Amino acid sequence: RLAVLLNRADVEGLPETHVVSRGALALESVSGRSPVAPLSMHGFNLLEVRPEGARVLSWDGVDLRETPIDPGTHMIAHDDLDDVTTPRIEAWLPEFRALGPTADSADWTAEWTALLASSTALAPEDDRAIIRDNRPHGYPTQSLLYCVATVTDDAVEVRDVTLPTPAHWTE
Repeated sequence: RLAVLLNRADVEGLPETHVVSRGALALESVSGRSPVAPLSMHGFNLLEVRPEGARVLSWDGVDLRETPIDPGTHMIAHDDLDDVTTPRIEAWLPEFRALGPTADSADWTAEWTALLASSTALAPEDDRAIIRDNRPHGYPTQSLLYCVATVTDDAVEVRDVTLPTPAHWTE
């Protein structure tokens, strides 16, 4: 199993005195326990890769939705799966899809990492940027790392790379 947690905006304001951390969601997910609504936490997108397939669970503070993921190349950020109203998805999803299926490449991780590196020609505060600095947009967040993962029937392999400086790419 593999789980990736992303922040998502709430549609209703949850009083901070009632907020529970989202921090355990990924650990619970890889243990086979998915969240069930209602939840006393801020919005999120939880990508789950499980033996029965992949899906995204999206919580907006009111509704918990499930989006099954078909095989192929997809992107998710703080909105919906493959949401082209998200500038970075509109800009980069066609580029990642153009690389073709990972199974067709001898070294897909190098190809994907090279494309990710090319995306950093954009300023980190640009809405199309993947490696990001959201502080100018009013959110105190910056990209700290990137990961590539391979999930097979037998194993999950994750390789993470910490960026030496938040929101900035270094070879």
